[in-house]
Amino acid sequence: MTWRSPLALVRDALRGQRARRSDLRSLESNLPYEGLGKARQPNRHFPGNAIKTTKYTPLFFIPMNLFEQLHRWANVYFVGLAFLNFVPVVNAFQPAVALIPICIIMSLTALKDAWEDFRRYQSDRKLNNMPCFIYGRKEKQFVERRWKDVRVGDFVKVVCNETIPADLLLLHTSDPDCVCHIETANLDGETNLKQRRAVPHVCISDPELDPESFGSVVVCEKPNNNLNHFKCYVEKPNKERVGAGIESLLLRGCTVRNTDHAVGFVVYAGHETKSMLNNNGARYKRSKLERKLNTDVIFCVILLVAMCLVGAVGHYLWLLSLPAAPPYLIPQGGPESPSLTSFYMFFTMIILLQILIPISLYISIELVKIGQVFFITNDIDLYDEETDNRMQCKALNITEDLGQIEYIFSDKTGTLTENKMVFRRCSIGGNEYPHQENAIRLAVFDEEESEEEVIFNQRTPPPPAGWSLDAEETSSGYAQHQRCSKRQGSGAAFSSPLETEVIPDRKLLQQISGAPSGGGPYLDFFLALAICNTVMVSMATTQRQRVRRLSQACPTKSPLDSLSNLLKGAGSIKNVFTSCRHKPKRRTHPDNAVIEEVQFSPHANTEEIGNTKGVRARSPRRGPPTANLDNLCYEAESPDEAALVYAAKAYGFVLLARTPDRVTVRLPSGEDLAFEVLDTLAFDYSRKRMSVLVRHPITKERVLYTKGADYAIMELLGTPYAEHLSGNQKAIATDTQHHLNSYAKDGLRTLCIAKKVVSDSVYASWSANRQRALAAIDDRDKLIMDTAMQLETNLTLLGATGIEDRLQDSVPDTVVALREAGIQVWVLTGDKPETAVNIGYACRLLEEEDLVINMSCRNKVTCTSILDCTLEEVRRYSSDPRNVDTTQAISLVIDGHTLTTALSPDLQDRFVDLARRCRSVLCCRVTPLEKSRVVKVVKEKLGVTTLAVGDGANDVNMIQAADVGIGISGQEGMQAVMASDFAISRFKHLKKLLLVHGHWCYTRLANTIIYFFYKNVAYVNLLFWYQFYCGFSGTAMIDYWLMIFFNLFFTSTPPIMFGIMDKDLSAEMLLGVPELYKTGQGEGVYNFTTFWVSVLDAFYQSLVCFFVPYLTYQDSDIDIFTFGTPLNTVSLFTILLHLSIEIKSWTLVHWLIMVGSVALYFIVTLIYSATCVTCNPPSNPYWIFQSQMADPMFYLVCIITTVIALLPRYVFHVLKNSITSSALMQAKHLDRLDPSSRDQWIKEWRSLRGGGQVGRPRLPTPPSPTLETPVDVYPPSPTTSDVMGDDFTLNVFSKKRPSHT
Repeated sequence: MTWRSPLALVRDALRGQRARRSDLRSLESNLPYEGLGKARQPNRHFPGNAIKTTKYTPLFFIPMNLFEQLHRWANVYFVGLAFLNFVPVVNAFQPAVALIPICIIMSLTALKDAWEDFRRYQSDRKLNNMPCFIYGRKEKQFVERRWKDVRVGDFVKVVCNETIPADLLLLHTSDPDCVCHIETANLDGETNLKQRRAVPHVCISDPELDPESFGSVVVCEKPNNNLNHFKCYVEKPNKERVGAGIESLLLRGCTVRNTDHAVGFVVYAGHETKSMLNNNGARYKRSKLERKLNTDVIFCVILLVAMCLVGAVGHYLWLLSLPAAPPYLIPQGGPESPSLTSFYMFFTMIILLQILIPISLYISIELVKIGQVFFITNDIDLYDEETDNRMQCKALNITEDLGQIEYIFSDKTGTLTENKMVFRRCSIGGNEYPHQENAIRLAVFDEEESEEEVIFNQRTPPPPAGWSLDAEETSSGYAQHQRCSKRQGSGAAFSSPLETEVIPDRKLLQQISGAPSGGGPYLDFFLALAICNTVMVSMATTQRQRVRRLSQACPTKSPLDSLSNLLKGAGSIKNVFTSCRHKPKRRTHPDNAVIEEVQFSPHANTEEIGNTKGVRARSPRRGPPTANLDNLCYEAESPDEAALVYAAKAYGFVLLARTPDRVTVRLPSGEDLAFEVLDTLAFDYSRKRMSVLVRHPITKERVLYTKGADYAIMELLGTPYAEHLSGNQKAIATDTQHHLNSYAKDGLRTLCIAKKVVSDSVYASWSANRQRALAAIDDRDKLIMDTAMQLETNLTLLGATGIEDRLQDSVPDTVVALREAGIQVWVLTGDKPETAVNIGYACRLLEEEDLVINMSCRNKVTCTSILDCTLEEVRRYSSDPRNVDTTQAISLVIDGHTLTTALSPDLQDRFVDLARRCRSVLCCRVTPLEKSRVVKVVKEKLGVTTLAVGDGANDVNMIQAADVGIGISGQEGMQAVMASDFAISRFKHLKKLLLVHGHWCYTRLANTIIYFFYKNVAYVNLLFWYQFYCGFSGTAMIDYWLMIFFNLFFTSTPPIMFGIMDKDLSAEMLLGVPELYKTGQGEGVYNFTTFWVSVLDAFYQSLVCFFVPYLTYQDSDIDIFTFGTPLNTVSLFTILLHLSIEIKSWTLVHWLIMVGSVALYFIVTLIYSATCVTCNPPSNPYWIFQSQMADPMFYLVCIITTVIALLPRYVFHVLKNSITSSALMQAKHLDRLDPSSRDQWIKEWRSLRGGGQVGRPRLPTPPSPTLETPVDVYPPSPTTSDVMGDDFTLNVFSKKRPSHT
């Protein structure tokens, strides 16, 4: 090793610090410097790839762990008192004995920390020693090394199904198109494959990469935890810069799939990789109960100080009353003044009465929460068999908050709905195609178990291409196929039969068949559906190894064949509908006349089958067999994209292959078109659209296909009524807008499809700007967005699509139950207001009798006047004597622009005041940031407990902003689940999670905490009352070892089991009467009153437990411990029987714990009294307990004292439950009935209490807030359009809304 001067080492360390803090890093290859010293390595300033997540080392574990534990002030308090007991003038017990309780508690915590840290060490060692391939200059090849050997600047080779060891800039792959497929499940939970492409024009040694020829410099941003963004460029030796982004970065922890091998350049290693920067450990949230607990602990400290002051003053007065200081109180240094002695006595009293602060409370709460989480996660009702997922708990410390929720903020798509997008309708060139046949297929889809399944019992193999509706063909059962498909699955995301199978519209098929071969709006429309996406294509036979393959017994079946079999088996749709009438549950389509007419003129390229009941569209013979098309596997990042690709496939526009540079689509004619991809303008929440720029293989034109939100696309046309549009184009835009409104009213998700032909000059100018933006580091995202918006102008509208996202099971019931439980439900969605309102009625967020306030304004002045006017009328309604006993059936619908205005600082209070008076709120067109802002504003302004539930990455901010975040493991990956506190599989599980487990967790823990405070106050007061008879000298009449055992063993287990297993009501009762949940909201069970009542009860019981034995043994000659033994025993019986009164449901476990605690007390005390001869000089408890048990007076004292102590509490419970019976007690009486009688009583009780019925509000007609913005009160109307005024509407609906399935 070369010797270096200290100055050089310091200089190098400072350079390294500057290099790591710099915003940009310049990285070179390590190969030219291989074998040289560390000082000559170009990337020596950056950390290696070895990781260390442990907190401790074996040598420094004890001091570091002690330091960690002393961050809790409770531990500091007890440790300080233990050491204070070593001071002779203030000690109350033997110094060593005083350390035992805190040592036991801290030792248990240290063992837990040591075990967790050892597991982290094992995980680190396993990761650091995983094998990988690093290029060696000496070996001239990739050699096997360990992950810990990887350095920044190395060339690493990763093979298929291997985990990536560091963040690599992809330079070369085995794929001819330089594409690498990765799975990011370890990072974000998404199982669909993602495509990464090598940095273009950098690898010049194809087909194999020669790392030694790499002479470029990689310049990248400093490490950050953003998994979706990466800024970098590669500067070649000729100073040419090539931009690279996240699409060229292989992240540590991802797995390579469907690619033989890939070679990358290490840019980040070890703790600087994005995966490690995102590994922040468990989040810590403080529950509302915990905050209240800390407040009450402070009250206990104040009470302790007051009692100690009483003891100090009492000792001072006692000393003054004596003619001379007693000899047993004179210290070795001589007599001291009463004032100084009283000052010392203050600290002695703190040591004596220290257990007033419950030392075991915190660890007991942790044990209770662990037990509660165990029962929640193992609840079979919260298990989803379809996804094989059960309830997950990621935050142990906020389980009790589930019982105090007052506001729920929910996403719509994937949370209330299934996020299984089903193609329903489309509009092309201003013509609407309703797809009635597909609607019937969807109506039949859910009825697998019905008797009509016999209709779908045979099928023929599908035709080579196109679609067939042939009544003479037979095939295997459609329902059998559906069940097989659901059971087996394809392994790809968004690939259930509900999503993949689309029956084409007959009229649209005719249009496509008659369309000119050169193009037309129909060809462009379906080409846009097939091309404008990021869907990846693979063969079902080459899927990644972890995916289960399709069973040969469950072949793919075309949806149109299913309808064909339906016609075959039933004779006609009419017969099917007739047979369906016997099944009320079966849904039928309202219009079947269209389906009965099955004949149309085929195109010249199709072949007619010789019957008039159906026509088959058949491809030319040069087309490949359909079996190959059936083996295609589409992997999409969003269900919308998958639905559109499958819709295009249904019409013969089959996406065959996708690479970064090329997309291949097969036309209905069988011809394959390979489009050169010039650029992809990815979707973002600002633009609300995505585009793909391709070169048409026939016309050689550069065509931009765009799809996105309807308003985002229409704005690029200039609006449907723009003057610059031609007459035909204006008519198309107007008709399409009409169709979009119709789709939205039906609750469909809408997208617009458009195109643009880009000229050579425009493309040349734009491409130069685009390359500069991609190579930029500063403001790269903004520059890229600007270039996208620069090209996406003057679009030609092709059409629109309507996609159905069905509600999940039991969503309406869950929403109603949550509302009846006193929880205000808000839905925050990015959908159009019309779509959101339709879903709102379908899920019963909005009711028919609701007064719906629709807020939509264009400026702040209008918004202010609307808020003021509406608030005035709502307040007038609340103060109306006629509405005193009615529930305010008011709902608010507000769009994103108005919401942003209403959340401005000067309008926040008014908006929140209005919203809190509404039963439900529906926010439309909101962004992810607006979602989180709404949650924060409501939580801060109203001081309520909030819960946010979502399923996608766009819900993460909202989930983390709420007091309780719940993620739904749905179709959009696991980002929401990974960021949440709890994870469920279905929205309906929220009902039992809150109403049952939330109620149980809160009431159990609240009562447990109250009991702990009562127990400690009652026990420590025995010592306090004794001070009045011992001159406040700090003497204890109970042996200190028994005092330690009393809290650690004799009375610790029963309250823990009480907190884990007690049930005040059954799950059936809590679900049947959601109003019972309200007992936990607001102050709940654990409040200021219940705390101080328990403390006062503890004072009373301690007085009884002390003075009854005292009066019994008064003027006797018993010694101090003989007097303390019945006190200790009576206190045990009183404390345990007090808990017995509070226990609502007795089980075998409760009996065993209670009886076992009493038995343990007698056994341990008897053994201790028999063996402790000189363990506590000068007074020893030897044989005292045995003598007491031989005295009948002992038993009489125990019985009388316990009865007198508990009699007031028992009488209070009896009177409260008999005279002023609460809702919980009434429900408990009903719970004791047999199930049938209980259910009948629940119905009657709910009808008497209103049963969640909401009275229709009597709201007077409000005046207009401004002249330009009138406020209209519409008459009752059954249409959704009535609630969607331009600025502001107030509507009352009385007719039933259309259901949304």
